[in-house]
Amino acid sequence: MLRFSCLVLNRGAARRFASSFSSENALPPNLRLPSNLVDPARLKRPPPPADSSLPLLRKCDAAVPPHLKPVETWMESLEGKDSEPLGLTELHPDVFAVAPRLDILHAVEIWQKNFKRISHANTKLRSEVRGGGRKPWNQKGSGRARHGSIRSPIWRGGGVSHGPRGPNSYYYMLPMKVRVQGLKVALSSKIAQQYLHIVDSLNIPTADSQDLLELIRHRHWGESALLVDVCQEFPENILQATANLKTVNLIPAIGLNVHSMLKHEAIILTLDTVRFLEEKLLWHDQRYTPLYPFRLPYSDFP
Repeated sequence: MLRFSCLVLNRGAARRFASSFSSENALPPNLRLPSNLVDPARLKRPPPPADSSLPLLRKCDAAVPPHLKPVETWMESLEGKDSEPLGLTELHPDVFAVAPRLDILHAVEIWQKNFKRISHANTKLRSEVRGGGRKPWNQKGSGRARHGSIRSPIWRGGGVSHGPRGPNSYYYMLPMKVRVQGLKVALSSKIAQQYLHIVDSLNIPTADSQDLLELIRHRHWGESALLVDVCQEFPENILQATANLKTVNLIPAIGLNVHSMLKHEAIILTLDTVRFLEEKLLWHDQRYTPLYPFRLPYSDFP
């Protein structure tokens, strides 16, 4: 007796099945931007080809797993808006090529909004409202409903029952592994959408804000940009250029967070920042010292 099985695919399933073997739709569906939101000029510079003639300026410092390969991207300069890429740089796949987890991004974003939130909403109980010490009328004989105080919650101007009694704290902590994974997913999503750019440094020739905006528009880096550097003091020109800009902001690498990355369209990292992020985030994948209870110093802290 022979058994035959037939596989029936609709048009959408067949298209997804065929695209899984082609590199045309390598981006997961939940990371693809709508076509009306994509600037066609931004796609003029594709990812580096495998046979690129530009030099490889940086390799991954940490060991790459055998089943993965580093992510190659352009390394550019802010010295001029028409400057060509300086070369290629490798990014560690465990930091810049992790699986997209929108649930982790959502959890970290909600945690960042709430863990410092304090609600000061406060209402008065019937015992705290002024007045209402005497009985408004006799218990019997008046024909009206019996009441003992005009500050009862059912009276207008009375106390509030089950109202907010602030200040209330919404503090809670996510596990460190979830917070670290949120950073990795945000970085991976930005580079998959071609909104993450690597530069050699944040040195710009002038301190004019308009020149910086023209550079960002000329390279099609989006409507807003977040510049990240590992140094404690930013160059003077970039500080003055971004002082009056609301859409271009600076942040040190130690303070990089998921909310700031999702708030800005483009993320611009320096080469030292890439090295710093890979070192710190990969350390959590192999650390053996528990983070709770918090005791310093860690013997295996990089």
